[in-house]
Amino acid sequence: MEPLLNDAGKILIRQDIKNLEYGIAGEKNIAYELKNCHMPMYILHDIYIEYGDLSAQIDYLVFTRKICFVIECKNLYGNVEINSADDFIRSIEYNGKWKKEGIYSPITQNQRHLELMRKIVIDRRGNFLTKFATAKGFDDFYKSVVVLANPKTVLNMKYAKKEIKEKVIRADQLVQYIKERYNESKELADSDAEMQEWAQSFLVLNRQKETGYTEKYEAYRAGSLKGPAEKEAETVRQTEETCDADEKEKIEETAIFKELKAYRLKKSREEQIKPYFIYNNNQLIDLISKMPGTKEALKSVDGFGELKTEKYGEDILKIIEKHR
Repeated sequence: MEPLLNDAGKILIRQDIKNLEYGIAGEKNIAYELKNCHMPMYILHDIYIEYGDLSAQIDYLVFTRKICFVIECKNLYGNVEINSADDFIRSIEYNGKWKKEGIYSPITQNQRHLELMRKIVIDRRGNFLTKFATAKGFDDFYKSVVVLANPKTVLNMKYAKKEIKEKVIRADQLVQYIKERYNESKELADSDAEMQEWAQSFLVLNRQKETGYTEKYEAYRAGSLKGPAEKEAETVRQTEETCDADEKEKIEETAIFKELKAYRLKKSREEQIKPYFIYNNNQLIDLISKMPGTKEALKSVDGFGELKTEKYGEDILKIIEKHR
């Protein structure tokens, strides 16, 4: 596919490949930690669940005899700070300078997974009383945790709230975290058969997610995008982490990136909010990579739900259309 793309498309496809490699490496780190946990458990990896009009792509579901751990894996490069407002801020060093950017909260992302599981579990109960009891006790049996899998990442949670600190850990802390939560639980332990049945009840919901891997690059076939920024784009040949930052720099030089960034700044000033509350740079890059043509397609972009799509969708789609 890459030889058929223009320079901007080549940058994006290389970035996607590297993101995939990062994700795989991070999940391998977690798999290693779980393998060496030395306690009975069933592990479901990379589960895609569709339930009604909702869906969730879950990195790991780890079923122990007392608790199911819902794990969101993040293999982020750069350093991560969580402030008192629950904002996730990443710092990346590039050419001797540090750049900061807000990133979409993985805690919020994982909480959506948890809410879908809550709905599934409650809907399985037969009557109002059992549904009520299940809803009330759900948080005792299902725990959300975000695992930062890159050993080079420095995590700063000095000013983070206590409940946030309890939900974000490094990969080398995962086993200790699972064992501590397990030992703290006052629930009765399941038998091996019950634990297996519990895991199986979610495994049967797993679906093969249909993905058009090449569709997102169609707008970047050679000759489909024009402008000086695309002509200036060069092949990136640097070390792994510097390469990622360099590719992002090149994307930030494109005309569509600059216009969407200017729109974000304008709206943030009108609403007196931080620009990354509208969409951060990673979400902006995802927006450019997918080039949605409708509001429904816009919802597939990271960070764009119903409310944000209705609020900004029409303006964003007009900007994208200008650059097709």
